[in-house]
Order: sequence, then C-alpha cells, then structure tokens
Amino acid sequence: MKKILLLTHILANCVLLSFAQKRSVDVLIKSGSLIEIQTGKILTKKIIVVKGKEIVGIFDEAQAKNFQAKKVIDATGKFIIPGLWDMHVHFGGGDTLIQENKNLLPLYVAHGITAVRDAAADLSPSVLQWRKEIADGMLFGPTLFTSGPKLEGYKSTWIGDIEVSTKEEVNKSLDSLQKMKVNFIKITDNAIKPEIYLYILAEAKKRGIKTSGHVPFALTMDEVSAAGLGSVEHMSYVLKAGSTRDKEISEKVMAGKLAYRVALPMALQSFDENTAMAVYRRMAKNGTAVVPTLSISQSTAFLDQDNHQNDAYLQYIGKGLKKTYEWRVTRAAQDSPDAITERHEIYFKTTSLLPLLLNAGVTIIAGTDAGFLNSYVYPGLGLHKELEHYVKAGLTPLQALQSAIIPGPTFLNQPQYGNIAAGKSADIVLLNQNPLENIEATQAINTVILRGEVYDRNALDAILDEVKKKAK
Repeated sequence: MKKILLLTHILANCVLLSFAQKRSVDVLIKSGSLIEIQTGKILTKKIIVVKGKEIVGIFDEAQAKNFQAKKVIDATGKFIIPGLWDMHVHFGGGDTLIQENKNLLPLYVAHGITAVRDAAADLSPSVLQWRKEIADGMLFGPTLFTSGPKLEGYKSTWIGDIEVSTKEEVNKSLDSLQKMKVNFIKITDNAIKPEIYLYILAEAKKRGIKTSGHVPFALTMDEVSAAGLGSVEHMSYVLKAGSTRDKEISEKVMAGKLAYRVALPMALQSFDENTAMAVYRRMAKNGTAVVPTLSISQSTAFLDQDNHQNDAYLQYIGKGLKKTYEWRVTRAAQDSPDAITERHEIYFKTTSLLPLLLNAGVTIIAGTDAGFLNSYVYPGLGLHKELEHYVKAGLTPLQALQSAIIPGPTFLNQPQYGNIAAGKSADIVLLNQNPLENIEATQAINTVILRGEVYDRNALDAILDEVKKKAK
C-alpha cells in the first residue's frame, strides 16, 4: 500500500512539474501555411505563439508541447499573413458626420486591415482622439496613424487645412503638429506656393518628420524628391514626371499659363519611358515612395460605365457619407465624350507605370483614398480591390501583398509591425485560400487577430452586421 501511495505521489509531482515547465501563452496557431512575406516562401509544420499583444515566436510543431495556450487555433488548410495596412484613408465631412466616420473603423478590421494611415481631412481633432482611444483599448478599430491637419496655401478649397504662406507660418505650424504628435506631415497642392512647399519639405526633414503629399504641377518630381518628399500620393504626378515636357509644364503652371486639366493630357501625350525611368530611379535613390490609390482613379474614370448604385457595400455607409460622394459624380457627368475617353486613357496609362516604378526601385505603398468624398472607394473592401488593380497592372500577387504589409511600417518607423516574427505585434490574418496564387484570396478571411485578440468568422460577421445597423 505504501508503494502504491508513493508511486501515486511521484506521478502527481511529475504531472505538476510538466505543467509548471510549460510556458503559459494566450494563443497558439497550428497546422497552417505561413507565408513568409519577404520572400513568398510558404512555411508548414510551424506553430505561431502569441502572448498579450505580441508574438512570442515561430516554432517547429514538435515544440507545441512546451506551451499551455488559452486558445488553440487549428489552421489546417489556411494561409497565414501579417495584418494588412491601408496607407491612405480619410475621415471627414464636417462635425455632423463624426459618428458616421467613427462607425467605419470596424470595417477595416473585418476586412483584415489592422492599421490605417489617415491622410488628413476636416476631422483631425476627432481622429487624434480615436488614435488615443484605440491605443488605450477604449475604442475598437485598426491601429490608427495620422498626419493631423494637412498644410496648404491661403484660400485652399479644402476645409480643415492649416494655411501657410510664409516660412514663419510653416515653422509655427510644424511646431503645432509636433505637439499633436502626428505621425507624418501631409501637404497638398491646391493653393500652396511652390517655394513654401519646398521649404516645408526641407524643414520637416531637418526635424526628422516624414512627409507625404500631392505634388504641385509648378514643381518637377525631381525637385520635390530631392527636397525630401517621403511619399507621392496618387499616380497623376508620377505620369507627369515621365513627360519630356515636365519642366516646361511646371514653368507654364508657375506662370499661370496652364491649368491642371490641360497640363495632365499634355503629360500623357509627351510621356517617354526612358525619361520616366531616369526620374523614377532618382526617386528611388532619394527614398521617395509612391502610394498609387488606383481605386479612386478607377472609380471616377469609369463612372460612365458603372454608377455603383447597386453596390452591396453601400449598406455599410451612412447616409451623410454617401451624400459626400455626389460631388465627384456630378463633376464626371459634365464631361464630354472626349473628356471621358481621356479619363480612361489616363487611368490605363498610370496603371501601366507600376511595373516601371518597381523596376526602378521605387517603393509602392498600398493605399486606397477610402473615406468621405471619394466616391465608392469603400473602407475595408477598398484595399482588396486596390491590390487587384496592382496585379492587373502587372505586379505579381506577392508584390501586391507586400505593398500592403511591409512598406507602411517602414515609412512610419514602426518596426514592431510588418512581419510575423518574435517581438512583433500580434496582428495576423488567416485566409481560406492562397493569395500568392490569386490575389482575390485576401478577401477569403477566416480569422483576424488584432493586437492579440482573436476574431473568428462569426465574430467578423457580427462586426459587419453591427456596422450595417448603424448605417441605417
């Protein structure tokens, strides 16, 4: 009897010791196909271990016995990627639309987008508050980065800008934005003086702040890139940069002899690939990236073929935000048949430039322009459509996927994101299909892990249903 009791005691101690030796973690993902985003290599027979908001590491399946997980996810048949980033979104439309804009945040998460970069509008105080609330765990949404209010010239058409016309005003504005702890500086080209635009770039570079912007047609791409512009937003500026008449166009715009709507067709007609590649290589050397936003370009260019009135996704968009879409629709409806043909030609030409940019070494950062005003470019879904446009333009599915995962964190100096590896933020997406074979597979979302919290398909559908109710 004593021997039996002794044996029982020893076995009990062994069991307790075994549990004590196991590391307690929150999530363990097993049996999936992990896409190594830098190379496209697919890793199998691995486990991904998460504790809190951080990835503990990637281990061989045999090491699963070393962990005691609160939740085990069987990812058999699933493809695993880091969370996606949309690096060009907007929240705006005035104070009456604050809640409608806020309601959009969960849409990003439901579509596997774990971080977004707000590129400025007229709700900066709200966006800055949402950024803090999300970081503090008080508001559900993707990790939010923002420029705060953007910089413009006097009498800009945009509401909510900080208008500057002198170096002193620029310095004060940058001081103010730094106090807001903005993540980058956004500049647009509606009314800003070219020399002030260049001064902003120089001063921001001196202060160690990244810049992003539209490029005034009165300046050449070489001028703004050499001055330190971090990212060019939209492809029309990239098209102009490849024109043999780029400098001439800039000089005429500067002198007030040429308007944008005339200058862009001139750039299209005088585009030269050799000229373009030389400029693009200099952009790459200077570290100037491009955010294509093909989604908004495609949507507006082809409004004559699709008015989007039957889009199922409209059920997630509030009435006030839908109303903001009308200005682009109305403007496009006034175009003549020749202008419509020209819209199509410019779109096809600009999309064809993506492979040239990549071949020149320019970084492409995925961004959609989703949000108010930008007709039928939908928060969440828009990024998946953006990646489809990239592949149609000639990028491989891997290159398209990389554009929505790797360069965003690099641009914003956020090294804890952009990969599934030890010490990285636990932002992970499980897909039912392989996105390296078909980029549309990014929409086949099974599970999203956001900052360590797991949302399975049922939870994601519940998020969508809630947004739909609020939109009504």
